[in-house]
Amino acid sequence: MYRARIGIVSIFLLLLLLLLYMTLQEPGEEPEDYTKPVLPQTSGGGMYAGVSAAFQKNIFDAGLIPEDIGSILLEPKERASLVYSFLQGPKSFHEGIPWGGAWCEELVGYNKFGGFGCGFCCMANIYSTLTDYECSPLDIYEFAKTASNYYPSSESGAIGWKDMKKTLKAAGFACKNYRKPATYREFQDQMRHTRSAIVLVSSAEDAAFWQDTPGHYVNIWLYQQEEDMVFLAEPGDPKNNRTWIPLRYVYDALKTVSDYQYLAVTAYSEENNTWKWNGIDDVWNGKY
Repeated sequence: MYRARIGIVSIFLLLLLLLLYMTLQEPGEEPEDYTKPVLPQTSGGGMYAGVSAAFQKNIFDAGLIPEDIGSILLEPKERASLVYSFLQGPKSFHEGIPWGGAWCEELVGYNKFGGFGCGFCCMANIYSTLTDYECSPLDIYEFAKTASNYYPSSESGAIGWKDMKKTLKAAGFACKNYRKPATYREFQDQMRHTRSAIVLVSSAEDAAFWQDTPGHYVNIWLYQQEEDMVFLAEPGDPKNNRTWIPLRYVYDALKTVSDYQYLAVTAYSEENNTWKWNGIDDVWNGKY
């Protein structure tokens, strides 16, 4: 029994000496009788590629971390650069202002698109910004006629709240129409959890920012709680388009005589997108 214990101790000491010898080798130096093991090849070009792929599959693909984590980590100004902000009017298009397009001159039903297309510009902004696809305001106008009960009338081509909601839902978005909250704090709290909102503003309610505006859809993004500011996509005014404004301006100007005052988009689902339109065929001035 004693000899057996001595034998075990001897083997243990021998292993320790071998380990000590290997750790004293110079970096990159190998024992003479050392044979490199053959590592499995990976398509990623590194020994951890398989592990990384499995991590991505289990974490990112499972939805535990958003796929657009890259854009989330960007600074607000950098994130704002990714937002689409189409313009509806002929002046913007003919003067070569970015985001203006030939859709402004399109005769839709009984009216020119430039006179009523603000809602479609806002929806096209949302679709092109929050999905991997791209569409023009005129593209989503055509889609709205099939996805909802919308159809332009002789009086107006403007789209209503219910048809706007149906159109966006058919394009894969979780969204809901809302009336103006009783307090500004409630509006602030909701915007913190909203990816984008289409809001109906009127200078009859408040003219601090919008003047001579009986009713107009605009699109707000990227609410910054500390500064209490939002990024504005303003389809009717190229000077105010793509600017940061106080959220309070929006709340005060919400048009209360309308059935609803804003539509909030909270999520997008690729599976629920029945459209998947991609590409702008209309002549336009480009993004920037």
